Amino acid sequence: MYKGIGASAGIGIGSVIIVKEPSLDYEKKPVTDTAAETARFQSALDECVAKTTAMAEDMKTRVGEKEAEILEGHILLLMDPELTGQIESKIKDEKSCAEAAVEETCDFYAAMFASLDDELFQQRATDVCDIKTRLIKILLGVEDVDLANVPEGTILVAEDLTPSMTAGINPANVVGILTEIGGKTSHSAILARALEIPAVLSIEGIVSKLENGQSVVLDGKTGEVYADPDADVLEEYKAKRAAFLEAKAALKLFVGKPTETADGVKVQLCANIGKAEDATKVIECDGEGIGLFRTEFLFMDRPQVPTEDEQFEAYKKVAQLLEGKPVIIRTLDIGGDKEIPYLGLGKEENPFLGFRAVRLCLQRPDLYRPQLRALLRASAFGDIMIMVPMICCVDEFRQVKALITELMADLDANGIPYNKDIKVGIMVETPAASVMADVFAKEVDFFSIGTNDLTGYTMAADRGNPDVAYLYSTYDPAVLRSIRNVITAANDAGILVGMCGEAAADPLLTPLLISFGLEEFSVSATSILKTRKGISSWTKAEADEVAAKAMAMATEKEIRAYLESIAR
Repeated sequence: MYKGIGASAGIGIGSVIIVKEPSLDYEKKPVTDTAAETARFQSALDECVAKTTAMAEDMKTRVGEKEAEILEGHILLLMDPELTGQIESKIKDEKSCAEAAVEETCDFYAAMFASLDDELFQQRATDVCDIKTRLIKILLGVEDVDLANVPEGTILVAEDLTPSMTAGINPANVVGILTEIGGKTSHSAILARALEIPAVLSIEGIVSKLENGQSVVLDGKTGEVYADPDADVLEEYKAKRAAFLEAKAALKLFVGKPTETADGVKVQLCANIGKAEDATKVIECDGEGIGLFRTEFLFMDRPQVPTEDEQFEAYKKVAQLLEGKPVIIRTLDIGGDKEIPYLGLGKEENPFLGFRAVRLCLQRPDLYRPQLRALLRASAFGDIMIMVPMICCVDEFRQVKALITELMADLDANGIPYNKDIKVGIMVETPAASVMADVFAKEVDFFSIGTNDLTGYTMAADRGNPDVAYLYSTYDPAVLRSIRNVITAANDAGILVGMCGEAAADPLLTPLLISFGLEEFSVSATSILKTRKGISSWTKAEADEVAAKAMAMATEKEIRAYLESIAR
């Protein structure tokens, strides 16, 4: 049995086809006719843009607009004058052949993106490498690997499957994907999930360990892979596949249903998004609103700060798409841990405890005022609420409120419409905010619990550090008590309390959150129906009984084991 990262849920049973890229060797020799070489590069560039555009359009039709945006991002990179300008400069000034100019320039950008401590930029490095390979293929006259016509029941095995390769897969024929590199958030993993193909990534040396035609069973959730499974294993996984497909079909029964417990206690089920375009997926998945719009993505992967009008259009678009449903938009949550060159932020020894989020925004009115003004303007087009992240003390929130009040007066003076009763709340993600929840509840309009950071800060543990990752658990009684305290304070004060961290979609925690009195669950769009089903599995009385037992326990292991034993 081999073990990797389960990146796309489902059971794959089929035969191996090993995907190997053709050789892209070329002779690095100086060119004499730089004009002709530049024209050769431009021709390859045009062909690559045309092919990628066709792939993106096909992806829109077969899968969806959100997934097609990955390939549309490739088009933007291919048309980036900085990138293409550097390639052409290498040809003209250094007399490099087009292949070398493409390789050296793309490698430079890929290394730069890979070095940044941000997942989005690191993924951009993979995209640049994909673009490099495709451009060099065109220059050398090498055909792309054709994955559209593999036989039915194929399990693709590769060192890596790039977004452009994954986009060409026919899900009717491919029942599984195995790779040596990649993770859950890679673009290939995102596309595999969108195509509903089970995938296990990061299996060391899997290409050399398997052979073409070999029988394989894989579990895209657990990351387990069996080569040449015996009859017992094969029957076991056939049963698991049938159960998985049955459970998936059962979720469709919850489309259009209210989100409520088995005894009729209603809650709100919203979704988290990173871009305005993601709102379409929320609607498709039957979400009841947006519980978290991460606005930092508007500021990343671009050469300058987005203007007020650019932000206004993005916020307005989401508000209009949601047609009156609530849209909670988080103000800029960025700082020393996210490298944005144009902001000129200095390096910090411990950026997660440093100059970030509201701390940065309050000292950079050139960033904050346009964003708040854009949010206020957009509130005229829907039920927008403003959420302030990384709050630790009441003074910070009061400063934000004062700034909003000032901007409202300016909009009034200029006759610009906005929602005068717009709600302003905070993301509760620091122990300080949790401890002071009863005080904050008198000042703010709503709470949204960010369990990812709240867990890390409460346990003083970085989940990315393998030596202390065992401490990072929302099941720890310290974290659960903190969550309960926040929800109780909100309920006592009569303000909305939601949760937008990963815990909101964790079925083991569902009875606890129901019992505590959580009013809004905000999850990924694809988790909406599963979460709705999970909430419907419990009555309030049953949830209270579970919570009473769990909260009397002293350790994370005890609580986790208990919740697993009564899971539904």
